[in-house]
Amino acid sequence: MYHQGTRSKRNQRALSMISMDSFPCRIKSEMSSINDTIYLCNFRVSVDGDWLCLKELHELQSCEFPSRPPFLREEYERDPAQVERTNLVNLCKLIVKELIDSSVQYGRMLDSDFVPLQHFFIVLEHALRHGLRPKKGILGPKKELWDLLQTVEKSANEACDITASVRDLPTVRTSLGRARAWIRLALMQKKLADYLKVLIDQRDGVLHEYYEPGALLLCDEAVIVLGLLLGLNVVDCNLCLKEEDLDSQQGVIDFSLYLRTGGNNSMNATSDAVDSTSMTAVLDQKNYVEELNRHLSATITNLQTRLDATTTSNTLMKEELALAKMALAKAQEENTLLKGYVRNERSDSGSQEMEPVNATSNRSSTYMAAEDAIAEVKLLLAEEKNHRLDLEKELELQRNMRAETEVALKLLEKDIHEKQDTIISLRKQLEDIKVINLEMFRKLQDQEKTANIKNEYVAKLEAEIGENKKNLRLTQEQMDELKLVAKRTEDNVRRSMEENMELQSHCRTLEEDLRLEKEWRSSLQESIVTDRTTMAELQQKLEESHEIRIDYADLEGKHQRLLKLCNDQEKALEEVGVRLRDTKLEADTLKEATVWVPRDAQWAPDEQVTHCGLCNKEFNLARRKHHCRSCGEIFCAACSDQQAQLASSAKPVRVCDTCHTRLLQRYSAAS
Repeated sequence: MYHQGTRSKRNQRALSMISMDSFPCRIKSEMSSINDTIYLCNFRVSVDGDWLCLKELHELQSCEFPSRPPFLREEYERDPAQVERTNLVNLCKLIVKELIDSSVQYGRMLDSDFVPLQHFFIVLEHALRHGLRPKKGILGPKKELWDLLQTVEKSANEACDITASVRDLPTVRTSLGRARAWIRLALMQKKLADYLKVLIDQRDGVLHEYYEPGALLLCDEAVIVLGLLLGLNVVDCNLCLKEEDLDSQQGVIDFSLYLRTGGNNSMNATSDAVDSTSMTAVLDQKNYVEELNRHLSATITNLQTRLDATTTSNTLMKEELALAKMALAKAQEENTLLKGYVRNERSDSGSQEMEPVNATSNRSSTYMAAEDAIAEVKLLLAEEKNHRLDLEKELELQRNMRAETEVALKLLEKDIHEKQDTIISLRKQLEDIKVINLEMFRKLQDQEKTANIKNEYVAKLEAEIGENKKNLRLTQEQMDELKLVAKRTEDNVRRSMEENMELQSHCRTLEEDLRLEKEWRSSLQESIVTDRTTMAELQQKLEESHEIRIDYADLEGKHQRLLKLCNDQEKALEEVGVRLRDTKLEADTLKEATVWVPRDAQWAPDEQVTHCGLCNKEFNLARRKHHCRSCGEIFCAACSDQQAQLASSAKPVRVCDTCHTRLLQRYSAAS
């Protein structure tokens, strides 16, 4: 069940074995270099109610493919991976349905010995390994399922615990065994669907490294499998991994466990079972929806808390930004004052050049101090600008996070409304099921009434049959005396009926030929005239036998039922004989077509020959047609009962008496 390009490179266990009385065919396993492998790409698996349908694709070409467009038909035939994915999804649906029903029946606590649970692990393992890339080269890295499952803990922190537990298992040594243990632990935690969703979300990244195009996890069927795994959250499992041999090969699947057959139970038991099953399924769906709503409510609460914290931090950042703006404004004012002071000092220095040296030194020192203060203010201004930019970036991030949180809240609210609508629809379905059960109960009462009426009618018929038996015993003596005459009349009637049947079949062939080719009209009219003359002769024969019928008119009423039964049986035998003759003639034609015919002989067609070539007897149901392997003509069994050795065959074959005599003369002359 792998891609066509990598079938010979994969070793996988047998997926399924069907062992049931109602299936005439089974899936046979093919031997690979290491393990037994079964590929279902040549089969179509589907579920029809409670029946598992498994057919070969070449059997479906005559019934399914004509209804498809030609381009879809060619695409379906050339893509065996599509067939494999469909088979896996259908098997998952069947086994998950049986697993949920069984869990409800056995108290929803399943252990390792539960057979449907073992089958579920086998099918899920095949689904996860479908399309897995093979090892590239001798020294190249091999892509294992365990390596893929270890990547889940990078996106889901909850998977770290089960991954560490699987690594520490002393009884598991192979990577395949670790993958099986990981799947079982995830199912016990009811996180298997969540972890698979994490893998499907990484479809464009990690999965392309591990899987080839056309794999199940890379296609839309993965969403269906994910939905089936979500339904398993209502099942509680208690698995002991230390007692299981996870490194060895898994067993095969017996699909007879998942088939339902109608027994001899009463209609009341059937209706009660349907009612309880439907009620249990609806309650399970309701419990799952409520659990999902609780999970979504907790998620909404967490998101609301994060939103409040984000709003608070956003408010604090706005306050800090306002304070920073105020500090920046003060720094700009001080800078302006210092620039004015420096400008005034420079203007005063030009007019007072002749003042004492002490005053000049004081002014220069004041000027240097002002420049130092300006430099410090510039540094402070640059720091405030950088801080402002950082605050603006962080504010933008907070706004984006808040927008994403609002979108997530809206989606969650929409999902909650959808789940509520689902609950309402499930309640409506429950009410509809109750109404259906009432209707079935009423129908059951009606059927019981009709059954009672039929039983009374059967009793009356049995009484009449007893009286008829007595009458038959009385008339048996009279029938013994008139057997000879009755046989003659029966022979005449049988011959007339056979001739009528032949005429009817001949008329049908003539009508078909008339529709196909208009050139045969003249010949058909002549044959119709001959048929009419034959019918007239038969009518004369019937009129001649009228005198005999008058003598036995008093016995005709009593004998009519027996004749009717005899005629019905004869018709059935004739129909069976015609079908048997056609099949035998087709088989003989196929066998005879393979035999070599000499160049000077022609193979006589069956439709044109009606009498034997030697004894000139007419062929019928008892006298069959046989071809001579030497001359190609058609003879009866008595005239072609000889066998001779021909150059075209390694064994003696059937020949006619004439060819047998000629061959004996030839052999004697040669010797």
